Amino acid sequence: MFYYYYDWTYMLVLIGAVICIAASGRVNQVFSRFSRVRSYSGMTGKETAERILHSNGIYDVQVIHIPGNLTDHYNPGKKTLGLSDTVYNSSSVAAIGVAAHECGHAVQHATGYVPLTIRGALVPAANFGSMAAWPLIIIGLFLNGNTAMLFINLGILLFSAAVLFQIVTLPVEFNASRRAVRVLERSGMLYPEEVGAVKKVLGAAALTYVASAASMILQLLRLIIIGGRKRND
Repeated sequence: MFYYYYDWTYMLVLIGAVICIAASGRVNQVFSRFSRVRSYSGMTGKETAERILHSNGIYDVQVIHIPGNLTDHYNPGKKTLGLSDTVYNSSSVAAIGVAAHECGHAVQHATGYVPLTIRGALVPAANFGSMAAWPLIIIGLFLNGNTAMLFINLGILLFSAAVLFQIVTLPVEFNASRRAVRVLERSGMLYPEEVGAVKKVLGAAALTYVASAASMILQLLRLIIIGGRKRND
């Protein structure tokens, strides 16, 4: 069993981890840079979010202050738009961009954007799959014959649900960013050069989702390789 745990496939996990670390470092660097650039309008993240929501006829979403850094998110179940410490009361270009991006998700929800609906439906399966996959696969590695492959294949199937969630997340996030840039350009809340800065912030943020999806795909590939080895034993 030793070679199942110490072999070249660990490189796939390492590559995924490096990609995620690099993407996270990039978004923190870009956000930090433009969080020091105050917008000409002086609008805060909270004010930006409320203005965009109301301009889209959305009045039942509450903009709230949440702790943390870059923990901003839209909760479709509670209909709350959470803005973090560095966004809620900040009038920086970066804060306005992040707030507009989260509003993009609220608009997606209000208009029935299909990929967002699909992602929401995948949440339970993705959460369960990411937790249950490895225990099933490890059990399968200690068994033999058809029973072993049953556990391993089930684990791979469950993990695939988590991978699918990450893949579906990509168009959801890209679309939210496009909506954010478009509304900031058309509304006049930011000058053209400020919109350019927002594009850089949201572009860096998008890389974290790409990195996460790539990391999950590499892990799935590793599981498939491990399953193939067990099948050939």
